[in-house]
Amino acid sequence: MTIGIFDSGVGGLTVFKSIAENFPETDLFYLGDTARVPYGNKSSSTVKRYSEECASFLISNFNVDALVIACNTASSYAIDFLRAKFGIPVIGVVVPGSFQAVKTSLNKKIGVIGTHGTVKSRSYYNAIKKMSADIDVYQKACPLFVPLVEEGRINHEITDMVIREYVGELHSKGIDTLILGCTHYPLLKERIKSLFPDLNIVDSAEAILKDIANLDIPFKENGKREVFVTDDACSFEKFAQQILGKTKISEVDIEK
Repeated sequence: MTIGIFDSGVGGLTVFKSIAENFPETDLFYLGDTARVPYGNKSSSTVKRYSEECASFLISNFNVDALVIACNTASSYAIDFLRAKFGIPVIGVVVPGSFQAVKTSLNKKIGVIGTHGTVKSRSYYNAIKKMSADIDVYQKACPLFVPLVEEGRINHEITDMVIREYVGELHSKGIDTLILGCTHYPLLKERIKSLFPDLNIVDSAEAILKDIANLDIPFKENGKREVFVTDDACSFEKFAQQILGKTKISEVDIEK
């Protein structure tokens, strides 16, 4: 099986790593659209266009069997569009993450943190309500999280202050489960857990593994691993090493 994965930046590497560890026999090709990060403050039409360009690069160059959208904003706005255009399995993070949260919550109060785009789309809200109408869903846009992660400020007092501000608002609503509605956010998971130890934290990167296992596509031996970015490969490589270890990063131009 050959899988293409894309995100706006480094966050999707959490998905890449999870898939690589659980499906070592797959060929994995990752694209981080670092030239245009973040997607969360872009319009739906722009996110669709960016997503189409990312998908086209992966499909045309590597003939991938399936796509994983390792970006909650793109999953919210572009997944149906990409499925219709390319005709291959496209796995997003919203539905698997929502399902895991519904299964986990005991008091039926779920919090969702994400970009402005993800929150505005109400994709998690709608998915959760479709699964269980009696669950209360509270959303919070967290626009400072992505730049903090991209700048490598994960273990920093400023980041802790921002976490307390954002997550504290949802915590005060009585939630027992928190969805990390952006693939950058798992990199802050330990900090969030240390500040709010009573919360069950749902990582969509882990939740999508079942969807991949259910794909009716043959697996290969000794899968390849390649990572590409659209800008600033040197900075990306430094951060990628913290997640993946030593990894070669190649810079590409995908704009039409």
